[in-house]
Amino acid sequence: MKVFVTGGAGYIGSHVVKALGAHNHDIVVFDNLSTGHDWAVLSGRLVRGDLGDQAALEEILKAFQPDAVLHFAASIQVEESVRKPLMYYRNNVINTLNLLEAMAAQKIRYFLYSSTAAVYGNPERIPVDENAPLRPINPYGATKRTIEQVLQDLSEADDFKCISLRYFNVAGADVEGRIGQVYREATHLITRALKTALGVYPRLSIFGTDYQTADGTCIRDYIHVDDLAAAHVLALNHLVETGKSNVMNCGYGHGFSVKEVVRTARKVTGIDFPVEETGRRAGDPPTLVADSSRIRSLTGWQPRGDDLEYIIRTAWNWEKKLQTMSI
Repeated sequence: MKVFVTGGAGYIGSHVVKALGAHNHDIVVFDNLSTGHDWAVLSGRLVRGDLGDQAALEEILKAFQPDAVLHFAASIQVEESVRKPLMYYRNNVINTLNLLEAMAAQKIRYFLYSSTAAVYGNPERIPVDENAPLRPINPYGATKRTIEQVLQDLSEADDFKCISLRYFNVAGADVEGRIGQVYREATHLITRALKTALGVYPRLSIFGTDYQTADGTCIRDYIHVDDLAAAHVLALNHLVETGKSNVMNCGYGHGFSVKEVVRTARKVTGIDFPVEETGRRAGDPPTLVADSSRIRSLTGWQPRGDDLEYIIRTAWNWEKKLQTMSI
């Protein structure tokens, strides 16, 4: 299959491109490299471009004529979205509309969308399933909910089919150490903890210890990035085979608190890195855990990396390697 991947040089996108390549798909990656890296594209061809450039986008889609588009290009930091909502609406909403319009012009009908558990806000029930009300509590989640609504409307109005994959907390790295997270300023808990262990940061901050959880810290469902990549390949196959639009949670169905992650990171690294407890961070729900029965039943997805220590160990191996790389 010919597959066009936006943001395919970034963290999640590059792991999905790796998985698509292993299944012999013909891939073009479209990325402005604002947060991605050319060396992270392990399969296919990289075209440097921005989704804000409608002409360039239309030109490459017309030339490549993909069967499907996988869309990962987005701004993703919750705290930043609270401070810079306009930036998030422009990048995550307007640029996605540019992409959808360019797809419509070329009659490309299959679309996989990189969505998020942030669309649920503070769920009423845990684990949360796909039918739960969408009540995002930060601009990041709101931009993703907006595009999900657009996709639903398109599916009902035109010959267009899509699957939105709602990610929970993605972590870990390629087990062979070829690719992993590379951000100028790490915000993900596991990455931040490991960089603290390496001395990149003087201490790890825990944002809020007074939540209604067992130890007072937030609980999240951590999914290994390779399992998430496998989910995309299966979801793409399901979309093309059935021609039916859907939304699917991607998580393991159980969570770990911030303090549990810290303990495991200290165990994996063997380093008792400094931790400070501070106040809550804007836009953080207390608990987010997935009901992923839909993607398991419809696609046959069977996660292989459902072990917090394994997730952190692959991330730790990557972080140590990253210290030796000049990026």
